[in-house]
Amino acid sequence: MSWWSWGKATRRPAVILYTREGCHLCHEVQASLEAEKAGMDFDLTILDIDRDEEAKRLYDLEVPVVSIDGRVRFRGRVNLVLLRRALRAAASEA
Repeated sequence: MSWWSWGKATRRPAVILYTREGCHLCHEVQASLEAEKAGMDFDLTILDIDRDEEAKRLYDLEVPVVSIDGRVRFRGRVNLVLLRRALRAAASEA
């Protein structure tokens, strides 16, 4: 039983990773998110900011950026403990 199944998750949080080609830190964060997804129930979207004008305007010098349900939670590195906590909270919101 994974830690994720201990809670009473009622919905799937929407996670967006804002990234760009050639960003080594972006690749690290993507790998971490994909590994976490194996044990958690969330939707993951990868968005290349160089293909989206608004995302590029917002995050051009800040990638990788991770948002959960539309709220930016991480810029740069991702703390896995805080990620799990944020996902649990998002999943339990009605």
